[in-house]
Amino acid sequence: MGKVKNDWQDTDCVLSLFAPTLRKARRAYEEFVAEGLKQKKGADLTGGGLVRSAGGWAALAALRRKGLRMKADERILGSSDFVERVLKKAEEELSERTRLQQQGLTLDSLMKKVAAEYDVSLKGLKSGTKERTAARARTVLCCLAVRKLRLSCAEVARVLGLSPSTVSKAVLRGEKIMREDDMVGKMLPEP
Repeated sequence: MGKVKNDWQDTDCVLSLFAPTLRKARRAYEEFVAEGLKQKKGADLTGGGLVRSAGGWAALAALRRKGLRMKADERILGSSDFVERVLKKAEEELSERTRLQQQGLTLDSLMKKVAAEYDVSLKGLKSGTKERTAARARTVLCCLAVRKLRLSCAEVARVLGLSPSTVSKAVLRGEKIMREDDMVGKMLPEP
């Protein structure tokens, strides 16, 4: 609900998916959870991830007797193949973030690169101006900071003086703008 702050939780970003204002978002989120609680538990959503993916304890035991193993993670609902894909993608993203950090890419250095590429001042990036070039640059910055540096919308919002929901929306628009402006390879250091 966004009433308790945890370093590991980006409630502003999640609530921004439900409504533009915090009050309306909380109400919509509450309704969403209440509707979910009314639904019956499906067999596909009960039991541990590995057991569920295998089709129950008996099926899991049969697989193990045959010497077969399944990839599982209790945090991820889905088949063994799906779990493997999710874990591989998460590992790749962590690897890229680590590489970028080792190469010295921070939010500050990224801001300087984006400002230089779009020929706007750092002040212009932080001003909230609606001027087209500055707004595009800010949108690209938000996208790269969240998608590549894996910063939370709230972290980026604090630095830029925006709301987390504004950053969240900018991230979605930023991917399209980066393709249009051919910025994907220009902003990040090569591996």
